[in-house]
Amino acid sequence: MAVELLKSADFDAKVLQAKGTVLIDMFAEWCGPCKMLSPIVDQVAEERKDVAVYKVNVDEERSLAVNYRVMSIPTLLVFKDGELVKTSTGLISKEQVEELL
Repeated sequence: MAVELLKSADFDAKVLQAKGTVLIDMFAEWCGPCKMLSPIVDQVAEERKDVAVYKVNVDEERSLAVNYRVMSIPTLLVFKDGELVKTSTGLISKEQVEELL
């Protein structure tokens, strides 16, 4: 199952008001490292049913990128109970994604 693309209109309900852990993959279509990270994020989403996983296209959702000070992509944001607890920038391994969570 593909990871849902998140729009800023749904961000509050699905991330800030969510209970538990939420992983957000901030990406852009043209970004090479983002394309390499994408299948890793998909795999984590598939395996970790305890984590809600979404992707945000920074070109389409600029306000979210600005709000969370995303200066370079890919950037992973980890929220726990609606609060941003960890951030990772750049291509990382599946093991490193697991460590973030």
